[in-house]
Amino acid sequence: MYRWIYHNSILLTAIMKPSVALESHRDAIRRIVAEGRARNPRVFGSVLHGEDHEGSDLDLLVDSTAETSLFDLAGIELELERLLGVRVEVTTSGSLSENFRNSVLAEALPV
Repeated sequence: MYRWIYHNSILLTAIMKPSVALESHRDAIRRIVAEGRARNPRVFGSVLHGEDHEGSDLDLLVDSTAETSLFDLAGIELELERLLGVRVEVTTSGSLSENFRNSVLAEALPV
């Protein structure tokens, strides 16, 4: 039986764990991030810790450049969701809460 999830008005199927989607599309993820005028995509959160499940999101940390806009970051997120079929949260180090910024920066691993 299929379960359906909607996120940002995009229909996502919850039949794949984000970690599986990540492993299958690393090169495409790096390309999409670069095309969105960002760089250095890194994974953190449940996928990094091996605790993700169907319906989890993929947390990505990227470095913005002088040209990166909020529209670029939103575009990266939407394009990755379409490609991977899972929810994706794209964030920059500057937008992380001070409460956990240092731990995320210390543990995040390159895509």
